[in-house]
Amino acid sequence: MGSVVESERTTVGWAARDPSGILSPYTFTLRDTGPDDVYIKVHYCGICHSDLHQIKNDLGMSNYPMVPGHEVVGEVLEVGPNVKKFKVGEVVGVGLLVGCCKNCRPCQSDIEQYCSKKIWSYNDVYIDGKPTQGGFAETMVVEQKFVVKIPEGMEPEQVAPLLCAGVTVYSPLAHFGLRESGLRGGILGLGGVGHMGVKIAKALGHHVTVISSSEKKKKEALEELGADKYLVSSDASAMQEAGDSLDYIIDTVPVGHPLEPYLSLLKLDGKLILMGVINTPLQFVSPMVMLGRKAITGSFIGSIKETEEMLEFWKEKGLSSMIEIVKMDYVNKALERLEKNDVRYRFVVDVKGSKLVDE
Repeated sequence: MGSVVESERTTVGWAARDPSGILSPYTFTLRDTGPDDVYIKVHYCGICHSDLHQIKNDLGMSNYPMVPGHEVVGEVLEVGPNVKKFKVGEVVGVGLLVGCCKNCRPCQSDIEQYCSKKIWSYNDVYIDGKPTQGGFAETMVVEQKFVVKIPEGMEPEQVAPLLCAGVTVYSPLAHFGLRESGLRGGILGLGGVGHMGVKIAKALGHHVTVISSSEKKKKEALEELGADKYLVSSDASAMQEAGDSLDYIIDTVPVGHPLEPYLSLLKLDGKLILMGVINTPLQFVSPMVMLGRKAITGSFIGSIKETEEMLEFWKEKGLSSMIEIVKMDYVNKALERLEKNDVRYRFVVDVKGSKLVDE
């Protein structure tokens, strides 16, 4: 036997080592480009609130070292022989998922995000038994099924937050038949997902009410994001006046909160759609839903198909996301600010323009 040792493909990312959630440079190996794989150089990666949950082990399921990041936009470096949809040099996106079983009903219906064997882009185990690592890294290798084409002419840093926050809002509106113009929608919580909610609902022609806990974001909600109305949830008389007025509420609050005040804002057959990852039980009394045939439901990101549909919609409507671009050496500070909700409205890490290791 020859003694040729194949050198492994390595990359460098920023990883959390423990539940302190502090990220620092970490070198790890990537698989070689398989027949169906796309090898990607990461240009930008958005920071999502669920990255915080994961690096801090809020859900009790974190494995370290962990490289977070699942709103990835980058450039194709290499494709496997079976890959026809993508070419070297093209700009592509990767979201929250990098694998699924392909056989179950959700997979067969092109809603692979509901596959019970789905593989997350980080803090999971890939089919080769190796841990998956996310987009706060120089490069990634992803199966072509989970790579999306970015429409020509869209700014890559603008696209990053669409790959999770954007499609998270778009998917339930599409699925529940809430796309017709003239509907009245509520957006509860004005963070990364909430700001996308306002933009997408307005672009669909909806009347949009932002519901928040204080007056703090009123000016920007109405003037910068174009919401029609701003409701402070602690203002009892305004809340009462707004009762029975909304077709749906996109609830983006990622911590425990009462549901009843918001259920009372919904019309007959209105829907409260939960989007925030909350690990404590929520409460309501049954007449609150019975007496208006109201629904409390949830929705989880969106499919690759919906992501591509949403990107086309975003481009066609000429929308833009409000982001703050940071370098990797600022990422711990950015995560700290995100925890305090101090960002308008999504951080995007300029990975390509960052020095990931001290030379």
